[in-house]
Amino acid sequence: MATLALLRALWRRNLPSSTSRFPVKSSLSRSVSTLVLAEHEGGSLKPQSVSAVVAAQSVSQDNSISLLLAGSGAAVQQAAAQAASCYPSISQVLVADSDKFTYPLAEPWAKLVHLVQQQGGYSHIIATSGSFGKNILPRAAALLDVSPITDVVEISGSHQFVRPIYAGNALCTVRYSGANPCMLTIRTTSFPVPPISADSKPNGAPISQVDLSTFGEDSNGKSRYVKLTSENTERPDLGSARIVVTGGRGLKSAENFKMIEKLAEKLGAAVGATRAAVDAGFVPNDLQVGQTGKIVAPQLYMAFGVSGAIQHLAGMKDSKVIVAVNKDADAPIFQVADYGLVGDLFEVIPELLEKIPEKK
Repeated sequence: MATLALLRALWRRNLPSSTSRFPVKSSLSRSVSTLVLAEHEGGSLKPQSVSAVVAAQSVSQDNSISLLLAGSGAAVQQAAAQAASCYPSISQVLVADSDKFTYPLAEPWAKLVHLVQQQGGYSHIIATSGSFGKNILPRAAALLDVSPITDVVEISGSHQFVRPIYAGNALCTVRYSGANPCMLTIRTTSFPVPPISADSKPNGAPISQVDLSTFGEDSNGKSRYVKLTSENTERPDLGSARIVVTGGRGLKSAENFKMIEKLAEKLGAAVGATRAAVDAGFVPNDLQVGQTGKIVAPQLYMAFGVSGAIQHLAGMKDSKVIVAVNKDADAPIFQVADYGLVGDLFEVIPELLEKIPEKK
């Protein structure tokens, strides 16, 4: 009994403190490497992907960031050359050049992420919260047997993140405690790309080709590319535009919605719409702003005939300046608007079209 008591006393005396009880885990946490899933189009890296790099930089100061591009032919190689020198935090650019990636289908992309993770052993994998990331990341997470964290708006540490819940009315702090990799989708509007000073301009990260020798022939799965339909317009992209002009159900018809398009053209702005306007058939659903549409945070957001439903506010309330026009003085949109006008939009918009000069 005396020996047992002595052993217990020695155990308590030599037991490490709570701050140093898991030295192995703390040493692993310092080794942080992130794989960013990047989008490209027409040989150029999409701006959203650079925001994902900014988010990856927030994970850790000593983070090694690799950018993954997939495609076929000259377009993906051009995008890789641009990506290598687009931001100073990028350590390397990985290129998967194959006919299997001619179109960004989810199944081959998910298997590619699984393959690259096996080769690189990254601690984090980040994609944007657009259709690209939402399509690929859950499938890749299932292959890697981990749980992804979606719609991250703030990174507080290597495994602690903030994401909105209840249609953006509350923010939830999440701590990831699972196995590597920690997989995230981020809202690009929450991670703006800072201007690059002349002193910190990148020299160009090395470009490496992904070894696809073990990539399966049946990687395309059950989906196939049919076609891409897009509008020929000079208006900026809704997700990255500096000015967004949005119309709601108050416009009453698709014909009347053309007033919004004319105003957007004069301002050099993107066109947005509420879910009600999309459901009514005024515009296609790729213009929808809101929780179930696109999340935007432009310098100026102009809302005409928008009541301000919770799901719409979740997609635009981070805009720098919000201007609302509605004939209902009690419309919820006025609660978040910086400037509001109670009036008939069928009188206000024609007056704006008359007084705003043509964009040069």
